[in-house]
Amino acid sequence: MNVTLSTLTPAEIERALPQLVGLFQDAIGSGAALGFLPPLTTAEASSFWRRVGASVEAGTVALFVARNSDSHDILGSVQLALAPQTNGTHRAEVAKMMVHSTARRLGIGRQLLRALEAHAAQLGRSTLVLDTRQGDAAEQLYQALQYQVAGVVPEYAQSGDGSLHSTVIYYKLLTV
Repeated sequence: MNVTLSTLTPAEIERALPQLVGLFQDAIGSGAALGFLPPLTTAEASSFWRRVGASVEAGTVALFVARNSDSHDILGSVQLALAPQTNGTHRAEVAKMMVHSTARRLGIGRQLLRALEAHAAQLGRSTLVLDTRQGDAAEQLYQALQYQVAGVVPEYAQSGDGSLHSTVIYYKLLTV
């Protein structure tokens, strides 16, 4: 499958809202740990993406999407959240990485992260951090891309079944 990567403007986020909502609902529905519990309503997902659009407008977030080159369907997304503190202009957070359940294991997550890292480096952001649920498949991807474990926080977040799970904090130092 051929994939096209791009960043979205706030206007493009609004136009793509139905697809972004569907992507987010699919991710939460398939068990992703993204800060929301299932079932994720359309209203909740829409509100989330509109907040992302406001952050993109403010220049504090860059939203990357992967689209099927033929159908233009959104297959995945990830956000680069820039640290706003004056002592943190060298760092950013990798946030809300998601790939549609029908498009996983095709290298889309890897492509999204590489594009995000290149953008971060262009902005002079040399330190990236992220967190993910311990034991999730995403850990293999982060480790393959040389993200390093900084530590584990036990009982960090609640899963859809009510159980608490640990979160792993990762970092990567980029050459800028």
